[in-house]
Amino acid sequence: MKISAKDVALLRGETGAGMMDCKKALVEANGDMELAKDNLRKKGQKLSAKKAGRTANEGVVIAIASDDSTKGIALNLSCETDFAAKNEDFISFAKKIADIALDSFPSTKDDLLNLEYESGITVGQKVTEHTAVVGEKIEVSKYECLEAPSVISYIHAGYKRGVLVGLNKSGDKNAEVGKNVAMQVAAMNPLAVDKDGIDASIVQKEIEIGKEQARLEGKPENLLERIAEGKLGKFYKENTLLNQEYVKGSSKETVGAYLKGVDNDLTVTAFRHVALGK
Repeated sequence: MKISAKDVALLRGETGAGMMDCKKALVEANGDMELAKDNLRKKGQKLSAKKAGRTANEGVVIAIASDDSTKGIALNLSCETDFAAKNEDFISFAKKIADIALDSFPSTKDDLLNLEYESGITVGQKVTEHTAVVGEKIEVSKYECLEAPSVISYIHAGYKRGVLVGLNKSGDKNAEVGKNVAMQVAAMNPLAVDKDGIDASIVQKEIEIGKEQARLEGKPENLLERIAEGKLGKFYKENTLLNQEYVKGSSKETVGAYLKGVDNDLTVTAFRHVALGK
């Protein structure tokens, strides 16, 4: 049957698929718009399965906070090529998913994928559809959420990194402070807020490394443990946010000291860091 250009354009507008794919789907469905959409969705599912084993290390990271700054989400919508990641439609798609996530505030990525994207279609199904549109493996590869008295979001380096920082106090003056701390997280990639947040297994690994280093230096066996524990101070300074040297500071002050300079009781409750390929 003859398929009108208007119907092809309508189907393309609703699905985002290419013009030729839309025309072919309408022809196969004998002009039935709903069946054509279903067929395109199936095609996306097949393409998604075919590309499941491929690597998707490109994409965009979105980090946003609520209007009242009490919660925020960060996610990575990944794809295979930088070319696809820079497409405005792809970025808009990632932002739409982020808006849905912030509105419903799911606790896990699976919960996010099961949210409704539009009538009758979940976020996960829409991602599968978009695989057919872009022609690459696409997935929500990471998702994080955070609640605090004040949550500040920051997107770094052209959607390559997204950070959420939670502060223990709200207030307009803390927005700039939170952004500065978020930039610190993006630049220095700390493991935790302070040493209490470092996993015990990581601490034990660092102790073992420190002991072996001391042993190779010829230190007495009975002193190895003490020497290794002494080396932990440097590890904490380099890998915990509050103890890191504040990169925007003019002196050797730590992030914790920077916060106390603003408000003696101000501190970071938590942070989330999402980056491409990590």
